[in-house]
Amino acid sequence: MKEHSSAIVSSASPLSTSGAAWGLIGVAAFSFTIPFTRIAVGGLDPLFIGCGRAVIAALLAAGALLIGGARIPTPREWLGLIPVALGVVAGFPILTSLALQTTDAGHAAVVVGLLPAATAVAAVTMAGERPTRRFWVGASCGVAATIGFTVAAHGSIGGAGVADLLLFGAVGLGAIGYAQGGLMSRRLGSWQTISWALVLASPVMTAMTVWRVDVAPPHATIGQWSAFAYLSAISMFLGFFAWYRGLAIGPMATVSQVQLVQPILSVLWSVLLLGEQLTAALVVGGLAVIACAAFTVRSRVTAPATGMVSTDVDSASASSTAQPSIGKRHPAAR
Repeated sequence: MKEHSSAIVSSASPLSTSGAAWGLIGVAAFSFTIPFTRIAVGGLDPLFIGCGRAVIAALLAAGALLIGGARIPTPREWLGLIPVALGVVAGFPILTSLALQTTDAGHAAVVVGLLPAATAVAAVTMAGERPTRRFWVGASCGVAATIGFTVAAHGSIGGAGVADLLLFGAVGLGAIGYAQGGLMSRRLGSWQTISWALVLASPVMTAMTVWRVDVAPPHATIGQWSAFAYLSAISMFLGFFAWYRGLAIGPMATVSQVQLVQPILSVLWSVLLLGEQLTAALVVGGLAVIACAAFTVRSRVTAPATGMVSTDVDSASASSTAQPSIGKRHPAAR
């Protein structure tokens, strides 16, 4: 694994194709998260799932950091990793696990489908990106299409309750973790960012896991343990390699919109794994969501002219030769 390099970001750029491609790989990995969480909570304590998956992922991360020879973050970078740890290591997994104990995966997809728009808002606020009107039109249509698609898949949104509040909290924390993770990936690298965030959160998550094992000893089927294993290794760790790399290439507000296709994939996995019915309404709704995502990701986003930021070596190299948004690699950063 290569640690990091530097690149100069121009003041304005359209979508980086490589950024969208990496983002789509991450979305494909994340699309199993809600169905597999729903399977896992059938036999495992939700807090054990939310915390335990982070512990397993932290062990994998520690090995990756050791083998990859990653440099230790500076004190300022450790502070920058705190929102990542709170958002995607602790907040989103725990809150979605708790919510899916009392609501079905289709209902959860309605709320989690708002995550791309929330991530775009976080990117505008935290990274200073300035999307065009076309972007906001496409993002708004994408939210509407996502909600309509999921309602068509599952009948209704249903009444608001504790599960909805948990899911809204998960969306908010997840958006912050995504945006901050994209920023930190430009300094540390994509796999380094999620790895250090997991290590940072590991003491608290380990303590929480031990507590839940003592209170509610886990008893689950092979299928439920397999779902937990996926959540630990892919949803909590490897999926972020691609996702944060895509966000780092950016623009983050635009790349985040490829996540609009995640509910479509989640329903597809529900059909294949859980036996749910695929209808004509689902096909039409899915095509509408994809169309909105395609429209949005081609929008221009004006990025702040902050000079130099760090990215993965491979990302910077590929983008410097193929994309106008990424400039020359800086030899002093080696």
